[in-house]
Amino acid sequence: MSKQAKPAAPAPEEKVAKTITGKVVSNKMEKTITVVVERYEPHPRYGKYMRRTTRLLAHDENNESREGDVVAIQECRPLSRRKNFRLVRVISRADQTAGEATP
Repeated sequence: MSKQAKPAAPAPEEKVAKTITGKVVSNKMEKTITVVVERYEPHPRYGKYMRRTTRLLAHDENNESREGDVVAIQECRPLSRRKNFRLVRVISRADQTAGEATP
């Protein structure tokens, strides 16, 4: 009997973290933002496309995003019970003139 060499184990594949784009709807918490992600999906029976939204909590280390900003968030390890994303970058800033009251 001849001993055959075992084939080399395949290299472990690196996980690619999911990056999602959404709109900030709340930044009232400390170092945490709430991001709404919209998607369109067909109705199971009728096929009409419906708007569906998902609210995700993301970690914002420097409190740099404001309400109305469009941001990119990336999946990461669980940071708390509901917080599994972190802020990657602010894509576009919200217009701040509408929210400010003039004296």
